Amino acid sequence: MRAPCGGGYGDGGQHEQSLWGWLAHIPGLSVVVPSTPADAGGLMLAALQHDGPVVFLEHKLLSESCLEFLGSGGRRTVTYDIPADGTRGSVPGKWKPIPLGEAVLRRAGKDVTIASVGVGVHKALEAAGVLERKGISAGVLDLRSVSPLDTTTLCEATAQSKYLLVVDEDYQHCGLSGELAAVVLEAGISVKFARVCTQGTIPYARQLEDQVLPNVQRICAAVARLVESKR
Repeated sequence: MRAPCGGGYGDGGQHEQSLWGWLAHIPGLSVVVPSTPADAGGLMLAALQHDGPVVFLEHKLLSESCLEFLGSGGRRTVTYDIPADGTRGSVPGKWKPIPLGEAVLRRAGKDVTIASVGVGVHKALEAAGVLERKGISAGVLDLRSVSPLDTTTLCEATAQSKYLLVVDEDYQHCGLSGELAAVVLEAGISVKFARVCTQGTIPYARQLEDQVLPNVQRICAAVARLVESKR
């Protein structure tokens, strides 16, 4: 099943939820959330070849077809927080499936690991650039799949930095961020943990919406608090 998700365009909580954590709670259901055009194609091919049910969640701000739809109906004046490298990017000459449950490190960093999916990956990468100018080296891990979850790569990255920040556009309460913390701790890794998630019901007003959803400012502030003791 291919379905849109995500906010950042002023349409209210009834249309902008990212419920991959809720879906991943269902046993036997695979849930993938691509962040790049190349991953969208590779993960879709893997989903089509998979023996079990797969939910393919496509963030609206990463989809040109969704953005064209959102821009219709008198909403030409709405400003969308679209990642620069989201809707367009390099793709392989020959498509190959990307295995479900295989994360990828988008950026290396020694001070803190930032884990996310979808648009959150782009916001984390932008924040990592800002943090680098402040002397903080942040690595960005793109999970790509919420279920199955690549616990091995997550633990390896976190074990090296000892600091983990989860950026999740799903709700914080009982969500993906808590699951990632549990995975790392159960692996016996001593880690300092923080999270930047959607706090509650998403407001309709665009300026209020931006305060509730994860953004670069919230990510940078969370990382600064997280690594303060390290310095």
